[in-house]
This record gives sequence, C-alpha cells and structure tokens, in this order.
Amino acid sequence: MHHQPERRAFLTGRINRPLAMRPPGALDEEAFEDACTKCGDCAVSCPQDIISFDTDGLPTVDLSVAECTFCNVCAEVCAPKAIDYADGWDWRAGVDKTCLSANGVTCRTCEDQCDAQAIRFKLQTGGRSEAQFDSDACTGCGACAAACPSGSITFFTKKSSNPEGKAKSC
Repeated sequence: MHHQPERRAFLTGRINRPLAMRPPGALDEEAFEDACTKCGDCAVSCPQDIISFDTDGLPTVDLSVAECTFCNVCAEVCAPKAIDYADGWDWRAGVDKTCLSANGVTCRTCEDQCDAQAIRFKLQTGGRSEAQFDSDACTGCGACAAACPSGSITFFTKKSSNPEGKAKSC
C-alpha cells in the first residue's frame, strides 16, 4: 500500500512504519498520537479484548483474537476523545496465499463467520477454491480473521483498495 507519510513520521524516523489498525473511530494518525494519553482505558474496557498496544504504547486492534462489534465502549471511556463513536471503519479483509482452500484443503470457515456475507469461494482446478472478498459489503469486523485456522486473513484500508498492499495481517 502506498500512503503518504505524515510529517511526524519524518521527524521521528518512522517513514516506512506499517499503518496501525487503531480502534474504530480513532482520529487520523497524527491527531490520534497527539490526543491519546496512553491511559489504557480503551483496552481494559473492550468487551472483545481486542485492543492491545504498539511499541509506542498506543492502542491497536488485533482481530486475530476476536471480531470487533463496533460497540463504541472504547469511545465512551476515552477521556481525551482520541477515539470517537463509529459504526464501522476503513479497514477491509482480504486473504493471502496461505489460505487452506487455495491450497486444496476444504475450508470455508471465514465465509461461515461473515455475517455481512462478503466472502464467496470460486472453484478452481485441482480441488482448490479461491476466496473472494466484496470490499463494499465487508465491514472489517474481523470475524473471519478470528476464525481462520491458518491465519490467512489480511486487512487493508478502503482508501488503498489493494489487498496485496496489506498493512496488517492476522
């Protein structure tokens, strides 16, 4: 994924740092870094227990643990308002080459877990199937990632529209 580095990235020497998956409703990265006090209230309050911290102590979301229900508890407890209320976000799911179905093993776990019905499988030769994700239907909730037995689900931002340019894998 090609994204323009923010001014702060140049000043801190983190130009090529992958895009962090912040909680839904998080301000844009620079504003988020300025506003977040690293108190940890969002992580402690998350009913899904999917919020952890990056090396800078800022909250990130790990969808390999569980899905995000967009419950907004993180926004409710965020005193500095670094996280606002949200009913979704710009992250979307995709799949990498380690997908079991793409390698001839029958698996449809991600499709079974997708309430948005954003995942379909296209039959290929040799008993393989290719997972196809509808980025317009996908909410980025991560139910597919939490259930995937091979950890093949990746995430990219809607703005990039490029699952190959993933910023976060689970």
